[in-house]
Amino acid sequence: MQISDSEHNEDVQVPDSSSVSSGGGGKGSLLPEDSGGNWKAVLVILLLVFASLAGLAFYASDWKQEVAVREIVMEGTDIVPRNELSEVLNVYLGKNLQNLDTREIESKLLGVSYVRKVAIADELNGILRVKVTEREPLARTFYRNRNMIIDTEGVLLPETPRVSSRYGALIGVFGIGPAVKGRSAPERLAERDSTVIMSLAEALRESDYARLLIREIHLQPDGMTFCRAAGSSARFVVGSDGNFKEKLKKFEIFWQKVISKKGPDAFESVDLRFRDRIFTMDTLARQMRQDVVL
Repeated sequence: MQISDSEHNEDVQVPDSSSVSSGGGGKGSLLPEDSGGNWKAVLVILLLVFASLAGLAFYASDWKQEVAVREIVMEGTDIVPRNELSEVLNVYLGKNLQNLDTREIESKLLGVSYVRKVAIADELNGILRVKVTEREPLARTFYRNRNMIIDTEGVLLPETPRVSSRYGALIGVFGIGPAVKGRSAPERLAERDSTVIMSLAEALRESDYARLLIREIHLQPDGMTFCRAAGSSARFVVGSDGNFKEKLKKFEIFWQKVISKKGPDAFESVDLRFRDRIFTMDTLARQMRQDVVL
């Protein structure tokens, strides 16, 4: 029996491409009816927001021009005399906040003793906020017939009662040379003096016991820097060529092994400059001899 093809073939109709619309609004459309309407609405909203912000900024700027300084708040002062800061700042009370020259104010405040840095911020409520960073006292010295303070940057400052009460245990420095003065900056130690003092002070801070014993640093014109310990008249020679950490370690060993037994005034000088050796001059004999081998 033969089966004819007509009995098994089915008609499959493929829709015409014209019946699928890519952008029309017909019943067979696959895309939204209005794809461009949404972004237009978003654009309008953004424009309104930007216009509002611009209006607020203009209003704030215009309002700020009418604000006067009604209060000055100082922060960070401990050893800086607040009355000296007030003398500089009080002239700005009642002034227009918008017209203040903060650089000018900073420059004036930096001329006050112990002021290292200044940060100034004005607030829309009429408050002028002044944050002070103070200088940190490092040592005490005597310069041009005045008691002076050396800070951690080598700046020379007058000693005040407030500094004396808060930093009574500062190490003493003697024999500094002429200071260097900038055009508008305070006097500073000469570079050679500053290098020795800062390096030696850092080594003392890192030492175990030397920082508790040594109370004076003496600078000599020939570079023969020496220290004195509390309760001792001996000169502990460290020179000026660095390696202070190693020399102070030898000082600690010598103090524990020898001075603690013979007494703090048994030696006129103790030379710590040589590797693995300490040379001393006996107070009585006044004769150089090799004393301790490390």
